[in-house]
Amino acid sequence: MRRTALAALCLAAAATAGLTGCLPGETKADSKPKGPFAGLTGGEIADRAVKATTGATSLRMKGDIPDDEDGGTIRIDMALDKKGRCAGTMNMNGQGKADLIKSGDTIYMKYDEKFLRAQGEGQSKSETDGVVALLADKWTKMAATGSDAKDIAGFCDLDSVLGGAEDVNSDATRGKTTTVDGTPAIILHEKDGKDRYTLYVATEGKPYVLRVDSSSAKDPGTVTFSDFDKPVPAQKPSGRILDLDKLSG
Repeated sequence: MRRTALAALCLAAAATAGLTGCLPGETKADSKPKGPFAGLTGGEIADRAVKATTGATSLRMKGDIPDDEDGGTIRIDMALDKKGRCAGTMNMNGQGKADLIKSGDTIYMKYDEKFLRAQGEGQSKSETDGVVALLADKWTKMAATGSDAKDIAGFCDLDSVLGGAEDVNSDATRGKTTTVDGTPAIILHEKDGKDRYTLYVATEGKPYVLRVDSSSAKDPGTVTFSDFDKPVPAQKPSGRILDLDKLSG
């Protein structure tokens, strides 16, 4: 089944979080469109936006995304590129924070105590206390090719995250103009039944997707995109780093 441009970006933004409720919208013709992208329909703008965004060598994703596994929310703020490098933070249901860096074939992570205790559900207090004492607020590393790291490594690859978003044929309709973090943008709308999806596209420079909103009852969420084609700050952390591969070996 064909996916709309908005749905494709909606899925791309939630590649590891399961925001999969986006489906093709209904067709509406734009009548003699004026203003930014004059003469183009909403669908044509959306298609150009997807092409520009998937063509970026790097970008930053930030927002709240539903987590299918536990019904909660993942908050991400991550810069990533097409060479598989990434750097940023993630937060699970407001329960602590984890810092993530992938550089080369190595993944570096640092967890705060709140995050580790939340992930220790089902373990004894002594076991959780031991994990906290060992790992809290300390940088760790593991090989990106390891079984425990493959999902994370895939998320750090921009080609994988945006995979499937190309060559869409959108039915989006034009909306008003606005700004996203100071950047002029046009609003596009798509829908699937009662669900609504809103796409914000830059009207100056390349027509990048700046923001995606989903008001789906099942998969609500908002993700912003920025820092297109900028270097990802994926330097190896300084100081002592715990090697998790050796600890688990």
